[in-house]
Amino acid sequence: MIDISQKEISLRIASASGKIRLKEETIDLIRKNQIKKGNVIEAAKLAGIMGGKETYHDLPHCHLIPLESIQVEVNLFNHEVEINCEVKAHYKTGVEMEALNCVSRALLTIWDMVKYLEKDENGQYPSTVIQEIKVTNKIKK
Repeated sequence: MIDISQKEISLRIASASGKIRLKEETIDLIRKNQIKKGNVIEAAKLAGIMGGKETYHDLPHCHLIPLESIQVEVNLFNHEVEINCEVKAHYKTGVEMEALNCVSRALLTIWDMVKYLEKDENGQYPSTVIQEIKVTNKIKK
């Protein structure tokens, strides 16, 4: 782990986003809250929050950061779900990995909840894909 003991504490904000491509019928069932495993939007938000908070468990070189805010936004489109996460903390190192982990966990949760709808006759996922996970903004004040 990098030694950050000499760094000053400052406000750190990071945003990240990502998408999962799904069948239009799957998106419609998510909108209607008719997925067998439950409310996909709320589960994705909770998974994202947990992902942000648990980043130091998932990535061995990440510091345990006292996060002050995690906001998760879920947007539904015809063939995809977009996740946006914003993470804030006053600390000595950035929170972009926490924002990325938030997005990743939310997207994986969506896939898990709808996979029974996305499989083809051979049990494969020909059109389901997680894509464009990226940091969209990083601020140090």
